[in-house]
Amino acid sequence: MEKGNSPDERLRPDSGSTRADSLDLASVWDCRHVANLAASFRIPGMPFLDEKLETLTPAAIRIVQREKLYAMLDAILPDNAFYQKKLQGIDPELAAADWSKLPFTTRAEIQADQAANPPFGTNLSFPLNDYVRFHQTSGSAGVPMRWLDRPCDWAWWHRLWHTIYRAAGVMQTDRFVFPFSFGPFIGFWAGFESAVSMGNLSLPAGGMTTTARLKFLLDNAVTVIGCTPTYALRMAEVARNEGIDLPASSVRALFVAGEPGGSIPAVRAAMESGWGARVFDHSGMTELGPYAFECLESPGGLHVNESEFIAEIRDPASGEIRQDGAGELVLTNLGRWGAPLIRYRTGDHVHLRRELCTCRRHFARLDGGILGRIDDMIVIRGNNVFPTAIEAILREFSEIAEFRLEVTDARAMSELKIVIEPTPSAETKSLLAGVTAAIRDRLSFRPIVEFVKPGTLPRFEMKARRLLRKPSNDGAN
Repeated sequence: MEKGNSPDERLRPDSGSTRADSLDLASVWDCRHVANLAASFRIPGMPFLDEKLETLTPAAIRIVQREKLYAMLDAILPDNAFYQKKLQGIDPELAAADWSKLPFTTRAEIQADQAANPPFGTNLSFPLNDYVRFHQTSGSAGVPMRWLDRPCDWAWWHRLWHTIYRAAGVMQTDRFVFPFSFGPFIGFWAGFESAVSMGNLSLPAGGMTTTARLKFLLDNAVTVIGCTPTYALRMAEVARNEGIDLPASSVRALFVAGEPGGSIPAVRAAMESGWGARVFDHSGMTELGPYAFECLESPGGLHVNESEFIAEIRDPASGEIRQDGAGELVLTNLGRWGAPLIRYRTGDHVHLRRELCTCRRHFARLDGGILGRIDDMIVIRGNNVFPTAIEAILREFSEIAEFRLEVTDARAMSELKIVIEPTPSAETKSLLAGVTAAIRDRLSFRPIVEFVKPGTLPRFEMKARRLLRKPSNDGAN
């Protein structure tokens, strides 16, 4: 497949479908419906998996959510010990009509439940023998959580990934490669198997060096890559060092996930420049599912798939719940009945707004994607700063090959040091002045900057770990 003049031109399908007048709600949560919808990928120019569902009005979306929530509560409460205890005395029909009455679920609760009831905890709605998939979280926020899925739940995952791919203009002629090693991390397992299930040739590229992966994807004329933003940048870096012209390759789209970056303008620009391809960000969690996707028409933000999730915003300071605005994203998944999550506090800081998109979806939009993890927020001289805001600035400097943020948590205040690995040709004096001025002007503090030799800082294949918290040396243990 030849590239066009721009990533967007190469990906834009011709939309010739029309909106249907009604929706069969009974089919929405029927797992058999998933396989039937996958056949839509053989229809050229269709930018939706389920056009009727994805172009519903806000009022109709809320009806679907109520119907799905009621059906899920009615199905899981008889046997799900975790939610039996948590939702004791709650009427499913009344709760579905006003879900704000339901309590939050937190990561700490799930971790405690799995510790008290090893290995999988009690958030299981069906007999253990019904489950066939095992995955676990990375443990970046503490003890890893284990998660199980039944075949029906895994089909739901496929459906959500099919929506991600279709909204980005993926066609059956596209050829995928997934340059990662297959472990218990769920994201790219689901991305790989979903591409296969919709009829696309999909190449696994685990157990290879970056150089070998580059040769592999070039030799096989791959058009779509699935990886983390960090690894997309790493592959582009290696390609430049080895004289490989990635923009001249057949690759036309990058699906990135696993960490913020796909919606950070400077990071996105670096990936698109390095590959000559359109970047598509999306967001998901092992415990929740892939809940947000980027449409072809409106880059730089993510749609929450509100036909499958209920999204709310919680003010981290007051605890107030809103339907839009800035704050912590709270989600309820509606199709993963085997191990559901109800009003789950994700810990992700977002800015959510609701209006009709040019893609014709009314789904809520997360401007700028995931803006940061609330737990990662750093208070520097009275300023609340997310690591993603610092990364957004650092990525504007092409002379920076890699970086690390080192935070010393003292009793009075936190200190931040930015460790920078420059490119071999970088002039560090001017780079220091540029970085210092940009952070001072935009984030209102003067950083401590330290340079290290090229090749010093680690490179990452999966989630990057660039934030290092260190205890203070003021006598505390």
